[in-house]
Amino acid sequence: MKLAYETLTIGPMGNNVYFLIDEDTNNCVIIDPGFLPRTQLDFIKKNGWNLRQIWVTHGHFDHTAGVKTISDAFDPPVPIAMHLESFEWSKDNPSAQSFGISVDEVPHVDIPLVHGMKLGIDPQSEEKVVEVRDVSGHNPGSVIFYCPELKIALVGDAIFRESIGRTDFAGSDHQLLLKNIREQIYSLPEDTVLLPGHMGATTVGHEKRFNPFVRG
Repeated sequence: MKLAYETLTIGPMGNNVYFLIDEDTNNCVIIDPGFLPRTQLDFIKKNGWNLRQIWVTHGHFDHTAGVKTISDAFDPPVPIAMHLESFEWSKDNPSAQSFGISVDEVPHVDIPLVHGMKLGIDPQSEEKVVEVRDVSGHNPGSVIFYCPELKIALVGDAIFRESIGRTDFAGSDHQLLLKNIREQIYSLPEDTVLLPGHMGATTVGHEKRFNPFVRG
């Protein structure tokens, strides 16, 4: 298996949609498919990839807006992986309405994510490529996907370059987020590249030294 990743920055909130690809098979996973799902489907088709799963880091609408359309574009629908706490939160808190935006809800969860579980590109594969880590705080049930082979972690909105995810939303917990950043993100190797849901990448080492909200 030869792993690679690609980034597509899209939509009115500048969301980073990520693709984790096995270049030997062209199987791929999409992570946090937000707005403009048809553009994302076209990107998958243009690259000749076979979409096997949808992974969701947390339940905020800008990271889930395209989940239903992308899943339903295939027969059978592409399985959806999400932490059940985030899924239930998103059902109870349709936050898109407060922004005057109408988006599809995540219809169901096929693969309930839990801390410590390992995932493969193909859900049936014995070859696991990422570790799921719970980083709740920005949103209940927020997770990151750590891929040691590529030395990357897909971190959603938990942490940004010299910043952290907002904790003034319903269900947020500031102190829990700080605790989880220290325990679940800062415990990764310092050269791990952190790929956030918005804006540019950073590294564990940089954040431990320079993040003013939570030092290592």
